[in-house]
Amino acid sequence: MSTTTGERSDSRRGALAPTIAILAVLVLGFMLFSRLWTDFLWYRSVEATQVFRVWLISTVGLFLLFGALMGVAVWINMAIAYRLRPRQSGPKPATSSSTLSRYRQVMDGRTILFIAVPAVVLGILAGISSVANVNLFLAWWNRAPFGTTDPYFGLDNAFFVFELPWWRFVVSHLTWTLIISLLAAAAVHFINGSMRTNPLRVSAPMEGQAPEISVSNPFTLSAQAHMSVLMGLILLAIAVDQWLGRYVFAISDNDDLMTGIGYTDDNARITAKLIMAIICVVCALIFFVNARLRRWILPGAAVALAVASSLILQGLYPGLVQRFDVRPNEPDRERPYIVNQIAATREAYGLTDVEITDYAAETEVSAGQLIADAEALPGIRLMDPQVISPTFEQLQQVRGYYSFPDVLDVDRYTIDEQETDAIVAVREINVSGLPPENQTWNNVHTVYTHGYAMVGAYGNRRQPSGEPSWIVSDIPPVGALDQTEPRVYFGENTIDYSVVGGREGEGPIELDTPGGGESGGETYTTYSGTGGVPVGNFLVRSLFAARMGDINLLLSNRVHSNSVMLFDRTPAERVAKVAPWLNIDKDPYPAVVDGRVVWILDGYSTSNSYPNSQRVDLANATSDSNISWTPIGAERRDINYMRNSVKAVVDAYNGSVSLYAWDTEDPVLQTWDKVYPGMLKSADEITPDLMAHLRYPQDFFKVQRQILSRYHMTNPDAWYQQSDLWRIPDDPRSTDTKEPAYFLSIKWPGDPAPVFSQTTVFVPNERENLGAYMAVVADAASQDYGRIRVLRLSDTRQIPGPNQTFNAIQTDQRVQQALLPFTSQGAAEPVYGNLLTLPLGGGLIYVNPIYTQGKAESSYPLLRFVVVRFGDHIGIGETLQQALDMVFEGDAGVTTDEEPLQPQAPGEGPAAPTTGVAAVQAALDAAANAYTAADQALRDGDLGEYQRQVDIARQRLSDAQNAMG
Repeated sequence: MSTTTGERSDSRRGALAPTIAILAVLVLGFMLFSRLWTDFLWYRSVEATQVFRVWLISTVGLFLLFGALMGVAVWINMAIAYRLRPRQSGPKPATSSSTLSRYRQVMDGRTILFIAVPAVVLGILAGISSVANVNLFLAWWNRAPFGTTDPYFGLDNAFFVFELPWWRFVVSHLTWTLIISLLAAAAVHFINGSMRTNPLRVSAPMEGQAPEISVSNPFTLSAQAHMSVLMGLILLAIAVDQWLGRYVFAISDNDDLMTGIGYTDDNARITAKLIMAIICVVCALIFFVNARLRRWILPGAAVALAVASSLILQGLYPGLVQRFDVRPNEPDRERPYIVNQIAATREAYGLTDVEITDYAAETEVSAGQLIADAEALPGIRLMDPQVISPTFEQLQQVRGYYSFPDVLDVDRYTIDEQETDAIVAVREINVSGLPPENQTWNNVHTVYTHGYAMVGAYGNRRQPSGEPSWIVSDIPPVGALDQTEPRVYFGENTIDYSVVGGREGEGPIELDTPGGGESGGETYTTYSGTGGVPVGNFLVRSLFAARMGDINLLLSNRVHSNSVMLFDRTPAERVAKVAPWLNIDKDPYPAVVDGRVVWILDGYSTSNSYPNSQRVDLANATSDSNISWTPIGAERRDINYMRNSVKAVVDAYNGSVSLYAWDTEDPVLQTWDKVYPGMLKSADEITPDLMAHLRYPQDFFKVQRQILSRYHMTNPDAWYQQSDLWRIPDDPRSTDTKEPAYFLSIKWPGDPAPVFSQTTVFVPNERENLGAYMAVVADAASQDYGRIRVLRLSDTRQIPGPNQTFNAIQTDQRVQQALLPFTSQGAAEPVYGNLLTLPLGGGLIYVNPIYTQGKAESSYPLLRFVVVRFGDHIGIGETLQQALDMVFEGDAGVTTDEEPLQPQAPGEGPAAPTTGVAAVQAALDAAANAYTAADQALRDGDLGEYQRQVDIARQRLSDAQNAMG
């Protein structure tokens, strides 16, 4: 009885492991299926199923092809090794041991299983590793020619961009397949006794003689033939890799000098690669011959020769050439290669047509100096999108469950037939702003589902209080921009999924607006857009529950037959999924287009294998004090080719994605248009309203300015010596972060009118004075769109740079005195805005708005002063007009039509209590009059009178405090 019980227990234990394994496979399979099917439903919701289909077929195809290649190769070679095992009829072989005997017994008893398990496992691993190269395959298969050739091999650049990366992967995979097959076959030979672990043979010594030691063949003859063939195949694969390696020098970093071919590459390394390829072929032939000769001396000598040749040809010889020929004569040796590298780099980053002009900037001032630039001055942007986000939050957030981004966006709108720069942001949903007890599943996923409306402010205006002057504001939106559909279901910070859609016969449950309902209460709505995935089917809900890891999708009665799932809701990730070959600009911006709120994004086609072009780290090139680069999906970080090939638009209500082919001459774009035909719309389909909001891409401009900091030098000697090297200055307001590129309307010297542009400045390397001013026409509707121009400052007349100017502004006595009433009592602090640089008045003018912000938690920045610097002349005023007039001898020659500020108490806090009302009011009125007189004295340049009036104002404020007790 006990025996029977033990057998049953063993049987149960024996069945447990397979059961757990089967359950694990089923669970993993279901999770994989849930991910794939919900992805398919998402692609179908954005009408991009062909992207999913092409990706899935290609992924499965690569997995099967390269997985089968590995699995079959391992299987065949293990089977051959087993078949070539020695036939033993006598004693066990010398390599036999108890462990090997057990392995041999298992292999003899379960031969197919013994071979199949490692073959299948290795095949699966190889297949998985290959699917990461789907984009390489698709680009190679659909490649489009560049129409230009490299100067060293005479090959179309498409070979380096599309073909070389693919063939390097194929050869690498084939080489590893052969190496692993060799190891697997060697293992079988070892277990079977076809390979000896100790090939030394010691003969018994005769009397008076030493024992004789001889070396026997470590393999049987058949095993030796097998291993020789495999070694020969491996050497052939290495030969192909060496041959392809000649072309790799065109895309490799060259001794820290540049990316691309240099003198040593051209005269030593490329030839060495070719010679090594030939040597590897000869060695492979020797191994093939050895399959019949079955001697190790000749192939061993061949391998030793190949290794020695590699060390000499690819290590010692190029090192000697570099050290004793190139290094002492580097400028002369590298000159023609630098010329080619400069040309290739400027072409790869779209900088061949940059216009660089020497600019003798004026530094002296005179009355009326800005008359010629009168049209540009009223449009100077004073509102800083990096500073006034808290102002938007306090004045337009409305409720804590809405939010604005930390850095707002800059766009332009035509209002009253006048184009103006605008600061814009979307009021997005922010469930983290709810009290913790209200952050329930139903609230987060079914009630607080969307934000509401875009908010905009004039970039060049402020209210008399110092607050932004609104273009459109409030809920529902009121202002100059008509938003026919203001609801925002898809946004930059909308990361939670939502379940929307109403059940028939029931009222809406999605919170729409915090006011406007009956008795001024909340209003509710039901999503009726075309976006999202229907989840009425129980199986679909189960798949989403598995994907989201959320059982509430199955349990909640708010998920029903009419429900729709909204997920992957940020514009950047939606574009990245629809166009997986693009790099996405890190600053999507909202716009009201044809009455709808949309998100506009720039997409970049990139490569890191454009021949002889300098490689750039995108994270380093595009990160600044406003934005930090983070990858989206499988984006490249290191690149040496870039084009703004696509303009993308995401509807904030429906989530629909529209991709417009912008740079149709780009071969990378042409290639991917063949991969996913029909996904790209023609730029001719862009509506005039949308075209009015397209702009020059920000990340592209940042990369171009980094490249241009050195590659503005087209003379190879100057480039090598770095005698005119520029650098991007740090943002004066922060530490160790680059100054951003700024969007603003500027009037270029000699142009008839201002145009919306993106601008930046350079300073000489290791210096802080201004070296150059760079701008690109950013208005996509302009005929000059994309025109890059640079003003190169004279070396004989030093113009202060941004950090020098910022320091001068902070330490200027008039600026300090103007801020004193706000800072002396510790109730407020100055907040410096963006330091803008504009080419005006025959020179370069700096404009720096200064805000003040109270210390209270609810305080927000208010624009108080504008500082202007021209040359060494600094002016400050409550308006740009006052600051300009102070700089240009009392009359700048232009009128900006700004409204003056209202008098404001320094603390910028709420009004005082009504204790001793009359006395308090009298003291406050006197203080206000004193401040007004101080402002007038400041405008008149009478600093003594200014200080006297400030002292009076302080005394009157003290009197008011005393009157309040």
